[in-house]
Amino acid sequence: MRLSISKSKNAKSLYVIKDVYVKGKRTTKIVEKLGTVDELSESLNGKDPIKWAKEYIKELNEKEKKQNMEVIAKFSNSKQIKKDNQVLFNGGYLFVQDIYYDLKLDKICSKISEKYKFNFDLNSILSRLIYTRILYPSSKLSSFKASLKFIEQPNFKLQHIYRALEVISKESNFIESFVYKSSLKISKRNTKVLYYDCTNFFFEIEKADGLKQYGVSKEHRPNPIVQMGLFMDGDGIPLAFTIFDGKSNEQPSLKPLEKRILKDFNLSQVIVCTDGGLSSHENRLFNNEKERAFIVTQSIKKLPSHLKDWALDPQGWSLPGKSKSFNLNNIDDDPFSKEVYYKQRWIKEKGLEQKFIVTYSPKYKEYQRSIRHRQINRAEKIVEKPYSLSRNKQNDPKRFINELHCTPDGEVAKKQVLSIDKDVILKEEKYDGFYGVCTNLESDPASIIKINKRRWEVEESFRMLKSEFKARPVYLSREDRIRAHFTTCFLSLLIFRLLEKKLDEEYTCTQLLETIKGMNFMELKGDGYVPVYTRTDITDDLHEKFNFRTDTQIVDAPTMKKIFKQTKI
Repeated sequence: MRLSISKSKNAKSLYVIKDVYVKGKRTTKIVEKLGTVDELSESLNGKDPIKWAKEYIKELNEKEKKQNMEVIAKFSNSKQIKKDNQVLFNGGYLFVQDIYYDLKLDKICSKISEKYKFNFDLNSILSRLIYTRILYPSSKLSSFKASLKFIEQPNFKLQHIYRALEVISKESNFIESFVYKSSLKISKRNTKVLYYDCTNFFFEIEKADGLKQYGVSKEHRPNPIVQMGLFMDGDGIPLAFTIFDGKSNEQPSLKPLEKRILKDFNLSQVIVCTDGGLSSHENRLFNNEKERAFIVTQSIKKLPSHLKDWALDPQGWSLPGKSKSFNLNNIDDDPFSKEVYYKQRWIKEKGLEQKFIVTYSPKYKEYQRSIRHRQINRAEKIVEKPYSLSRNKQNDPKRFINELHCTPDGEVAKKQVLSIDKDVILKEEKYDGFYGVCTNLESDPASIIKINKRRWEVEESFRMLKSEFKARPVYLSREDRIRAHFTTCFLSLLIFRLLEKKLDEEYTCTQLLETIKGMNFMELKGDGYVPVYTRTDITDDLHEKFNFRTDTQIVDAPTMKKIFKQTKI
């Protein structure tokens, strides 16, 4: 800040001015009007006004250096705001940006840019695609518009996004491998246990083509779908992904992706944990080689009769840490009990020897029965007011309805007779509380069960992709752009999971997203940014863990520039 003297015919006025940058251009702003020389001479009792003004400005500069200066903003209720002048910006993306640069994604973009020699800023495009996917998920066109909400403005045009998607698609595996190596420097990766699962995403189209094929949709939509397979490490952090067409069986997707992980990430000793739908005999054999192992869920209902009888036999059950054998008919079936009983045996099938573990939990039994009770209530309402009995889902309550077309005397009924099928209920109830797992590990059952329980984190990640990150419906048509879309979704999920981990996973996904999405700032041209969000425990934790603050009454422009720089180291 410096002194400016403005002369007129009748007076000489003193001002405090400073140089500021607005949209990259240097200009001068009046910070404060001190008054005329005559007015100041009178109020200062004869002191030299110019000398006093210079000392006053020196004090202001000292306060500004110490970030202890009060900013005075003047507003008028008679002046209209400027048309199309944006003053509100999001700053919550800065925490996402910090992790983006920790993963060296800017370096990746530089390497790719050197290879292809294009003239657009790939780093700016990829970062904005990720920031908007987390904060303002939408189409690529909307993502371009949403990126204008961030304090740091994009330096690319819409057409550059589509050109960048082609490159991202080609380099997807390279990006994935590079990011994994970078992540090792910022967070310990538990690659001893790998979780794998698949889901699918639908398109808002009717014609099937290429990756877009008709298949069994998870949302039961009559649209073409594309399928995604996702590997996560033992701490729930995304590791690698693959996509394949909607009509293919998901089981063969595991081996090629796992082989790529073992090679690109230099892994060997891994335990692969999957659900029953992906636990084909071939996949188990593959993970029965070398130092690899598997843990897969096993449906008790689909077991051969002799194994099913053994699994449901009430005798011969154990509890972790106790040598006593238990009979399930004699235990206290307390629904609030956290005890999990188990039994195990080795079985051999088609040259594969594996351990079959069955668990029984009174709490799980109560959970299953409560769900079924609600379904039976819905079935009873259908019986009272019948409508179409066509079933769409495996757990459709209509499975409990018995449809008769004849009277108890055997005569053809004049109208449909509906009733609750109690035999179906009893048949299902006998499996309540039981859960099966197969493995080639010799570890104790308690540790295997503990590993298997964390499979829910993969399912939660898919839910986040579909709900919070709105990865579907997919609006793209070209296959390279579809692959690039899922690459950015994968990176967004990875960054958000690392963000959660940095905050010690103390907050829900919704709490964290709503917080950073709501961290908005009002720009005061030349002065800085005024936070217009509510300070909470979450914002305090974010600032503490990332070692910068945006929750002062105003963040001056130089300080905000330092934060920009800090989040890009």
